[in-house]
Amino acid sequence: MNAKTWARVKKYTELQGTSGQEQIIRKAFRDELLPLVDDIKQDGLGGVFGVKHNSNEHAPRVMFAAHMDEVGFIVTNILPNGALKVANVGGWNPTVISSQRFTLFTKDATYPVVSSSVSPHLLRGRGSQSILPTIDDILFDAGFLDEIEAHAFGVFPGDFIVPEVTTIMTANKKRVMSKAWDNRFGMVTILETLAALKDVQTPNTLIMGADVQEEVGVRGAHGAVNLMKPDIFFAIDSSAADDIGSSTGRQGVLDQGTLLRVFDPTVVLPLRLKEFLLSTAEDNHIPYQYFVSQGGTDAAAAQSELTGVPSVALGVASRYIHTHQTVWSIADFEAAKDFVIAIAKNLDETNLKTILGD
Repeated sequence: MNAKTWARVKKYTELQGTSGQEQIIRKAFRDELLPLVDDIKQDGLGGVFGVKHNSNEHAPRVMFAAHMDEVGFIVTNILPNGALKVANVGGWNPTVISSQRFTLFTKDATYPVVSSSVSPHLLRGRGSQSILPTIDDILFDAGFLDEIEAHAFGVFPGDFIVPEVTTIMTANKKRVMSKAWDNRFGMVTILETLAALKDVQTPNTLIMGADVQEEVGVRGAHGAVNLMKPDIFFAIDSSAADDIGSSTGRQGVLDQGTLLRVFDPTVVLPLRLKEFLLSTAEDNHIPYQYFVSQGGTDAAAAQSELTGVPSVALGVASRYIHTHQTVWSIADFEAAKDFVIAIAKNLDETNLKTILGD
């Protein structure tokens, strides 16, 4: 990974923005997108997409979409002692939330905050009583003395709480530890792809960008697809690796290449689209792995819009997603980026007709 790409990875993984609070991410992304495309469009919820136009009016409209948001929390109540009650924004495993650093975003300021936990000293004598927390059990502590002081600092229900983490490379320089690779991976991949295609005329009208509110039910993709009206849609996203302990028979193995998501509960990969993707990967010597997921992506929203848009999710496997510390493979990221570039270069009118054919 070169220095420019690494700087971009650090920038986007360390930026903070959960669903409904993507404005910081959007501003940074839009500024980088602008010189790489011919035109920029923004949908009503805040998704931003760049367009590289094609002079051929029959050229297919090919859309690649990341999503800006990461998982976090929203303040629902302030207790008399100043502690904050929250609701989760996106999916969390309750066991990974406690005793972590976060940032509290208010209307005019940001403050450090930590998630609560129970000290082992206070657990003595509980015997077999369960100590596993639920999200409702976890409070967030910004150090305020009471509710009145919290209000004086501008803290109110509806404020967002987002993980705070520094992105670092592992000792072998082959993997990275960061938050929010789901899905700043997609945003970095979009920008890297457009930079590589800056002086390339693709055989399509190329639409690349990022929508919002994916983590709370793939909400942003609906409006984005209706705005951009693609003929085909690719969600660029990070998925959950399941390779700890053994990689045999597991889904999503680090260092085994980009993911070809053939099935999840919301999308069945169309047969001829699968054939096109396989031939593209093999012709370009891009390592890939088949992936079956238990969760969905923006491809689920895209396929049901307009008159039905052929859609699939592409991306990488990452360990421990939806936590403060994701571990992911640089080689997988490079493979996924090469795959997106190759698709953009090869998806012409003939290939689209084949994909859509009976």
